[in-house]
Parts: sequence; C-alpha cells; structure tokens
Amino acid sequence: MASGTLAPRVGEQALAYNRGMKVRPLVVACLLGAVFVAAEALGCPNCKDGIAANDPEGANLARGFFYSILLMLAMPLMLVGSFGAYVWREMKRQQRAGASQPPQP
Repeated sequence: MASGTLAPRVGEQALAYNRGMKVRPLVVACLLGAVFVAAEALGCPNCKDGIAANDPEGANLARGFFYSILLMLAMPLMLVGSFGAYVWREMKRQQRAGASQPPQP
C-alpha cells in the first residue's frame, strides 16, 4: 500500500517539472523582449532634446512634440467631460419636463 501512495506523487512531480521546463523559455523570451523594448523607449526623449539643442529648426520640432503630448493628455479628459456634461444636461432637461407636467390621476 505504501508503494501505491508514492507513485502518484512521483508522477505529479515529474509533470510539474515538465510543465516548468516548457514555461521557462517563454519567460526568458518575455524578459528579453521587455529589455529590448525598454531600451528603445528610453531613446525617444533624448532625441527630442538633441534636436532642440543643435538646430534652430529643431526647436520648433521640439515645441511640436510638447504640444502634441499636451493634446494627447487632454483628449481623454475632454471626451469624458463632454459626455458627462451631455448626460447631466439631459437629466436636468428630463427633470424640468417632469416637473412641468401635471400629475396623472
């Protein structure tokens, strides 16, 4: 009976080991991908600063980067705010319309 209880545990350990061996290459590939993508992302602000410092026309390009970033930050807030204002206005309109109607018997 003792050998019967050990067999499933040994099989479960082997299965878990094999599963871990399949996952390791995926984890390593994801980590390497994250390192290479992060290196590319760090270069973007440096390029903007380098263009602005060395070229008078580059200053205009850097200013364009600045304003485009402001626009991208403001756009979600403007969309949510305008939708909220529309809903609020419609609710107020319905409240006024409900208050002006006489109660139904």
